[in-house]
Amino acid sequence: MFDEKKIEQLKQYDTPFYCYDLSLLRKTLDSYVKELKKHGYHAHYAFKANANREVLSIIKEYGLGADCVSGNEVLLALKMGFDPKKIVFAGVGKSDREIEAAIEGEIFSFNCESIPEIEIIDQIAERKKRRASIALRINPDIDAHTHRYISTGRSQDKFGISPWMFESVLKTIERCKNVDLIGLHFHVGSQITEIGVFELLAERVNTVAKWFKGRGIEIKNLNLGGGFGIDYTNPNENPISDFKSYFTTINRVLNVEAGQQVHFEPGRAIVAQCGTLITRVLYVKHGRGKKFAILDAGMNDLIRPALYQAHHKIENLTSTGRMMRYDVVGPVCESSDRFDKNVLLPETSRGDLIAIRSAGAYGQVMAMRYNQRDLANEYCFN
Repeated sequence: MFDEKKIEQLKQYDTPFYCYDLSLLRKTLDSYVKELKKHGYHAHYAFKANANREVLSIIKEYGLGADCVSGNEVLLALKMGFDPKKIVFAGVGKSDREIEAAIEGEIFSFNCESIPEIEIIDQIAERKKRRASIALRINPDIDAHTHRYISTGRSQDKFGISPWMFESVLKTIERCKNVDLIGLHFHVGSQITEIGVFELLAERVNTVAKWFKGRGIEIKNLNLGGGFGIDYTNPNENPISDFKSYFTTINRVLNVEAGQQVHFEPGRAIVAQCGTLITRVLYVKHGRGKKFAILDAGMNDLIRPALYQAHHKIENLTSTGRMMRYDVVGPVCESSDRFDKNVLLPETSRGDLIAIRSAGAYGQVMAMRYNQRDLANEYCFN
């Protein structure tokens, strides 16, 4: 990904910073949209993965809608020119102000996660003299076999409406005069690499949809969320996820009624591989039995390793020395400020340029100013 010309270009910028390969982003979108259209499916990009304006502009060009989990994401999607009729709004804790903004923006649907939420949306819609379309986010009780912090579809997770609530939910919707039930929504987790999880999800969607149909409820939209993972270990060899297998599996298992539309909410699989965190080595510290490569980027810039024990491929872009092992750490005053242990790198020295790969999703968008550190800049390259 980084040839000598690109490395020389990167050296001109103050570190740390994120760089986005827009060419790879377009290739990924080409692959995704090709497979999506084969089956006549629809997609809403998950803004929470990466909200860089240039990245969002390209995603919009490919016709994707927006999957938002806050009122500000809804407002950003509208500001960026995303079609309101392709915007969905999810989240267990939507505030009144956020709901009002989404209703005024005439978005496609709220993905609702509780009875109280449905009631509040109805009340606000009545006050605004509008109607609000809703989909029920279902908790299908599926273990996505991913990190517990990003698993969202198990019975003990806070997300979604469980089957034992269905009768009460329908009675609530019958009482509400300003909401229209237009679909069912599912999302079981993130960074899922086992295709079998999505096969199980499609089977569970079939079961739930059949239950609603049996009670005379017309379900116009089935939203299977996102969660398809990427290869963090070998980003050069596998820069684009296997969207063909993903969609082929779902299409084989999912029962779609005449007139029903099927929706997805991709995030990480679209943007993760196009992004890299570029940082410099401040010091190499020799400890007892190990060496520490101390970077000028920290957990405030990329929190995934500290929060999820996530592993990113780490490369030294400017050394050709013999291979040695380092604990790669940041400057933040926390022991968890560590990108990885025992990383095999060419002999590393102060000033070397380090690339932390696959950082285009949940990277800069999750950054913070802990220790009053500056936020890393973002640059886009074609």
